[in-house]
Amino acid sequence: MDLTQLIFDLIDLRSFSNLWYWIALAVTWSSASHWVIGIPYDMVLRARRHGGEADRDLADITRVNVSRILMIADQAGLILMALLTFSVTSLLLLGFYYGSEFCQALVLILIPLSFVGFLSLSTARKIRAAGDTGEALRRRLALHRVTVQVIGMLSIFVTAFWGMLQNFNVSILPG
Repeated sequence: MDLTQLIFDLIDLRSFSNLWYWIALAVTWSSASHWVIGIPYDMVLRARRHGGEADRDLADITRVNVSRILMIADQAGLILMALLTFSVTSLLLLGFYYGSEFCQALVLILIPLSFVGFLSLSTARKIRAAGDTGEALRRRLALHRVTVQVIGMLSIFVTAFWGMLQNFNVSILPG
């Protein structure tokens, strides 16, 4: 096997049979559930355990991230939504109508992450509206994290099912 073939085998665009895709999928959902609206979840746990300064730090970083998310949504939300819709629609067509496995793999990551993005925006609006602090803030962030984890588990299940189906179909086709 020559070097060129080895490189192409490593970056194979048949995503569902590629180890790198599954590693990227796991890292994506691990990161999504750890960074709750941009806040590392260990800060929430530290604030729950220690209170005091850790609780103030959590309130400060939450205020900053909520303001950032809401500012982005208010100033560029419509443009971002249009770009997301165009991108996902293009990938859906390329993946499921034209049969590009790479585009299918991207769609199976991007659509659930879009739900996480909308959930983060909703959580940020709720935190701002309710003025959550202390236990109420920690509870809302924990609920957000659990919801993201459920979305991630469903996404991984659907992706694994679709990937197995694709690999099965590829392996039984002649030639």
